[in-house]
Amino acid sequence: MKTFGFGVQSADDKLGPIVFDQQDPRSGEVAIKITHCGICHSDLHQVRDDWGNTQYPCVPGHEVSGVVSAVGEGVEKFKVGDRVGIGCMINSCQVCDPCQRGEENYCDGPKSFTLTYNGPASPDGTNTYGGYTTDIVAREEFVLRVPDAVASEMVGPILCAGITVYSPMKHWNLQKGQTLGVVGIGGLGHMAIQLGKALGAEVIAFTRSPEKKDDILKLGADKVVISTDNAQMESMAQSLNLLINTIPVSHELDPYIALMRPNSALVVVGNLVSFPEFSPGPLVFNRITVAGSLIGGIRETQEVLDLCAEYNISPYIKMIGIDEINDVYDTLASGGDSEFRHVIDMETLRAHKAVKNDEATAIPNPDRGEVVTRK
Repeated sequence: MKTFGFGVQSADDKLGPIVFDQQDPRSGEVAIKITHCGICHSDLHQVRDDWGNTQYPCVPGHEVSGVVSAVGEGVEKFKVGDRVGIGCMINSCQVCDPCQRGEENYCDGPKSFTLTYNGPASPDGTNTYGGYTTDIVAREEFVLRVPDAVASEMVGPILCAGITVYSPMKHWNLQKGQTLGVVGIGGLGHMAIQLGKALGAEVIAFTRSPEKKDDILKLGADKVVISTDNAQMESMAQSLNLLINTIPVSHELDPYIALMRPNSALVVVGNLVSFPEFSPGPLVFNRITVAGSLIGGIRETQEVLDLCAEYNISPYIKMIGIDEINDVYDTLASGGDSEFRHVIDMETLRAHKAVKNDEATAIPNPDRGEVVTRK
């Protein structure tokens, strides 16, 4: 299957047209014609090798929305023409305890889960290519069914930002009537507010930006607290059952620990870098958990898609063409446009002159890994 996309071959490259041959669907696999793909800040980090683990060539994109174009032998869940999505994973061992529990994102098999791009989470030298492409193939267990009520351009961000904030709500058992705090009201935080309200929580939003207050309240937040205002922060002391911290850079945790009730959890989903020292005293005296959370399993990802359909929850998005992608990366790198998610209209890739004239740079074919039958 001849597949076109946009990718890079080194950390210094700009994203540009590439082409590769993709193996047709094997038994248990589904081929998807991609209609839209969201842009995640982690795409930028991976392309530029900010985490020191990038496989090149790198073809990003893990917020995929499209239509089934072919199915392999034995596929039961999908047929040609179905609207579907793919998030951060396309494979896992399927037999370890986390996989059996529906937590493929914590697969402890020999390669861990296989990322939609950049290969297995535990690298083995193979590479996968993501959703900045015309087509993608994945095993059916990792394909999500898109409800009719969710527009195709909205799907991708739900499969990344949506599941990233929904999974900790589920794991730490957020209950109706409890108080959820959300720190950082950007691409992740604006989804956390809407999903927390759908689950029946009182939602308190924490932001450094007073000018965002009205927009945050429109999302459904019950209260907006300016995190740089000491008096406002002190007024919220020991008020939260659960706090989802979406801030993507190193920052002080002590002010947020002070917000937590006894037996509560402060969950980090944004910062993969470091934290300054913080005092463990409040944790000990109030049995507060400081934890992290990584996306979610396929079962939870389907749940959050269905929840968005039921409650008419949509991410804030900005549609772009494929030729705008490098400008978007530069904007994200400078900290701009954090209040919404960019989504690529993939028809602009199919119409690109490098695709029409077959002038894209050829790169090695991807390796999706073994097809393993779930036991």
